[in-house]
Parts: sequence; C-alpha cells; structure tokens
Amino acid sequence: METTTIQSRADFAQWAIERVSAIIAEQGGNLALAAREGSDETIAAAANALGQTIVDTLLEVFDGLVDAE
Repeated sequence: METTTIQSRADFAQWAIERVSAIIAEQGGNLALAAREGSDETIAAAANALGQTIVDTLLEVFDGLVDAE
C-alpha cells in the first residue's frame, strides 16, 4: 500500500476522490454485477464487501490521524 502525506485540505480532498473512485470501480462494479446476475446471497456478499471496504478506509484515515498526533 502506498503512503500519502496530506498537508492540506486540498491534498485530503484529492486523496478522498481517488480512493472513492477506486472503491466504486471495484466494489461498486462487483455489486452491480451481483445485482444483475446473482442470487440474494451473492448480492448481500457484494454489498457487505463494499461496506467493509468503506469502513476499512475510514479506519485507515483515522489511524493515520491518530499516529500524527
């Protein structure tokens, strides 16, 4: 995983945009495919994976903020 140094709000906004784009491209795409072709279990698994990725990303940011203090 690449480390990013955030020194301003603009840096944070850029990081957030890039991270969200990556999450949506991968996990959102998986959810869309599951919704189109999958069973309820497949859709639930894809939705849970998307949610978990979002949680993991928020924790990653929080951990970075805590380490900086």
